[in-house]
Amino acid sequence: MVEATDFRDAMSLLTSAVSVITTTGMSGRYGFTASAVCSVTDTPPTLLVCMNRASSSHVHFVDNKILSVNVLSADHQHISKAFSSKLSPEERFKHGAWSELETGAPVLDDALVNFDCEIDQIQEVGTHTIFICRIVAVQQSGHDQSLVYFNRAYHQVGQTELA
Repeated sequence: MVEATDFRDAMSLLTSAVSVITTTGMSGRYGFTASAVCSVTDTPPTLLVCMNRASSSHVHFVDNKILSVNVLSADHQHISKAFSSKLSPEERFKHGAWSELETGAPVLDDALVNFDCEIDQIQEVGTHTIFICRIVAVQQSGHDQSLVYFNRAYHQVGQTELA
C-alpha cells in the first residue's frame, strides 16, 4: 500500500502547468489554483479538471456547471498565490484584469491561454471531484513563457529573448 505522503512526494516531481480555474453564477465569482488539468480528447475538445471537495468554492462549480481554465504565463505567480490563499473570492479577483467569453465564467485577460468550458460530467474520486469539461471557446495571448510547478516550487518554461 502506497502511503499518501509518499504519493504526494512522488507527484511533486511531476511538472505541471499552473492554472486558475474560475466560475460564476448567482452566488458570485469563484476561483482556485490548480495543476491537475489535462486534455481528454480533441473530438469534441474536452478537458479534465480536478478539484478538492473540501474547497469552500466546490459547491459553486458543481451548481454553476461552467468553468474557465486560465493557464498562467510566467509573470502570473502572484495570481496563482492569490487564488490558492485564504483571500475572499472578491479579493482574489482584484489580482489581474478579468473579462468573459461564451459561458460568462471569468477569464484572465493576459493568460497564456483561456479555455471556456461547460461541465458535461462530474465524478467523485476520493477527496476530489473530476470535472469533464467541453470547451466552447479558446483565447490565446502573445505570451511565450509558461508558469509551471515542479518539486514544490514555481518555475518558468518557454522562449526567452536573447540580448
